[in-house]
Amino acid sequence: MKKAKYTWQLREKTELPEEFSTILTNEQINPLLGQILWHRGIQSKEALETFLRPTVENLYDPFLLHDMEKTVTRIQDAVAQGEKILVYGDYDADGITSTTVMKEAIELIGGEVEYFLPNRFIQGYGPNLAVFKEQIENGIQLIITVDNGVAGHEAINYATEQGIDVIVTDHHELPPELPNAFTIIHPKHPLGEYPFGELAGVGVAFKVATALLGELPVEFLDLVAIGTIADLVSLTDENRVLVKMGLEMIQTGERIGLDVLIHLAELKKEAISEENIGFTIAPRLNALGRLGDASPGVELMTTFDEEEAKRIATYINSQNDERKEIVATITKEAFELIDPTAPIHIVAKQGWHEGVLGIVAGRIMQDTGKPTIVLTIDENNELAKGSGRSVSALNLFDSLSEIREEFIHFGGHHMAAGMTLPVANIVKVKEHLIQYLEINQIDLSQGQEMLIDESLKVEDATIPFIQQLKILAPLGTDNPVPNFVFEDVSVEQSRQIGADKSHLKFQISQEGTKLDAIAFQMGNQVDEFGQGTTNIVGQLSINEWNGNKKPQLMVSDFSVKGTQLFDLRGKNARQKEIPAEHTLYIYFNAESQKLIDDSSSQGYLFTTVAETVESIKTSNSQQLVFVDCPDDSDLLKQITQAGKIERVYLMGISQEEAYLNGTGTREQYAQLYKFVRQQEQVDVRYKLNVVAQHLKIQEKLLIFMIQVFFDLGFVTIENGVLRKVENPENHPLTESMVYQTRLKRIKTEEFLLYSDRETLQHWLWNEEEV
Repeated sequence: MKKAKYTWQLREKTELPEEFSTILTNEQINPLLGQILWHRGIQSKEALETFLRPTVENLYDPFLLHDMEKTVTRIQDAVAQGEKILVYGDYDADGITSTTVMKEAIELIGGEVEYFLPNRFIQGYGPNLAVFKEQIENGIQLIITVDNGVAGHEAINYATEQGIDVIVTDHHELPPELPNAFTIIHPKHPLGEYPFGELAGVGVAFKVATALLGELPVEFLDLVAIGTIADLVSLTDENRVLVKMGLEMIQTGERIGLDVLIHLAELKKEAISEENIGFTIAPRLNALGRLGDASPGVELMTTFDEEEAKRIATYINSQNDERKEIVATITKEAFELIDPTAPIHIVAKQGWHEGVLGIVAGRIMQDTGKPTIVLTIDENNELAKGSGRSVSALNLFDSLSEIREEFIHFGGHHMAAGMTLPVANIVKVKEHLIQYLEINQIDLSQGQEMLIDESLKVEDATIPFIQQLKILAPLGTDNPVPNFVFEDVSVEQSRQIGADKSHLKFQISQEGTKLDAIAFQMGNQVDEFGQGTTNIVGQLSINEWNGNKKPQLMVSDFSVKGTQLFDLRGKNARQKEIPAEHTLYIYFNAESQKLIDDSSSQGYLFTTVAETVESIKTSNSQQLVFVDCPDDSDLLKQITQAGKIERVYLMGISQEEAYLNGTGTREQYAQLYKFVRQQEQVDVRYKLNVVAQHLKIQEKLLIFMIQVFFDLGFVTIENGVLRKVENPENHPLTESMVYQTRLKRIKTEEFLLYSDRETLQHWLWNEEEV
């Protein structure tokens, strides 16, 4: 049995009201898709109309935001009086687009505006006191923050004391006490009446721009779409409208810098999607702030010079390539440091680039299903700084808040946290988190939850159905790509693909219908498929090649019912990965313990079936690795069945190679006997290979034959020296227990090492005789 990586939560089907079903029929929407829409809150004709065909009429009045009138008046006055205005942004994609929107809006009404994006390694996030001081000394008379500010008390207080007004526009969580700003534009302001609180920073800036210009600035919608998608805010309600219209603006607009970036990223402008933005454009913009100065992002979005745009976009691409290389290197090193048996992962090392540690933590968390903190240690080995990513079961912010005194700096939310702490405190943090899991009885073994929208038959995955799924777009937070589960399917033609064979391609089959499937980063699990019946979860897409279109499943997770035997016989097969957790290595020969060069593996030297089963229970082992061959193959079956094991890895290493070498011929025994009678003594410790060459008998077989002679009393062996026995009693070879055991081992090796996997699997979990 193969457990799923995630805990699947399948939505129950709802009996849709007749009225809504009629609406779906009129819109020619598949009832399966109707279920998804219903569960996503689209439950009326009006809601469906807005969802399918949003317009500017579905956007909310910006003056519903608290203090919007006061803000607009202040900016207009500043422009009228020729004041120098500073837009103070942030270093991520949302901050870059927010800054661009605010800057261009003020310029459209004739304002003199500058912008500043802090460097995360120098100024850090949010209003920086030193920067505010410098900007005010340089003549700035009005400061407008975008995508930050609600936590900038110190810098904002300073500006206010100097007689400089600060307008805060932000969307981050509101602190208990708001800063002493001139105005605060926030969709969740406690004194506001705004009907939608999930705007991104760029969405808030766009609202200010709309109010300031007195009309909807559609030319900014491209930027709004990028920042909103990049910041992973809820893609529902007003955000969905903004992104949908913004994607259309990207496809038809003429923002030179963005067009060049799209071209360099090898995307098709006319077919740009939220997926392109989220996985291609946003990471490029974010790479700037992760490695240093994010200002080129604003320069790119505001330039009218195509050559300049090419130069900046090329630089941004190079920064993103560097970021990917850094991430790949640190991720590899971090994986080498984790303990796979630990309930949480905290890894730290000198020299890691702090700007990408959140990405690395996220990758480890996704791969292992465990909360992960990745830290870089300074050159003095005193301070560690980094990021953590958590699973839904553990509120990382709450758990670490209990030991806030261990940190120099700390902040975050349920699923993520950033921190700086003394290196000496890393162990305390890890111990605390492990205790927190135990005290709060948080079980991480179940994996993260995965919401599944529908259970489908393979025959349901048609091109028309997949094409209709596009009406759900733009997809993102709170409106995700739908997950479908295909239950009790067979997997066929599974093969590894990719330069490093890291991906899988196969077909799933059910009742005569087949569906192509691809599983990225699952190449090492190829042996899991094709055993038992499989349940597979994934997203549906259309694979188009040379004008041909075929449905395709992009696999996210899978489980296999029933028993599984993994064939690791042979040197090459033994290189395959074996899960470290809940795995017990069983040895039938003490010498075989040297064969597994892994100090972290848990091993057991066989004594009796009963004691072995007890060890399985004590160690909570869920899978067994049979390293070598027993004398009797039935021992494997008895251990597996009594231990209620459903996953077995068979190496079956035979150091004696009894089946290959046999028992020896009558002529070989006669030859050996004659040789022994001619010698006074032979030091077999040092001369064995010489004797083997002289007699032309394979060395391992010669050892066995000498053991038979010893067992029958033909020779003595003391301290490695073999001597003949004068006038030994005559015994047939078959009287030797060593010989009898060899015959049994030959039969065992023949069955265990040379039967096909299917035969062994059927035998191992059934009561049939060999």
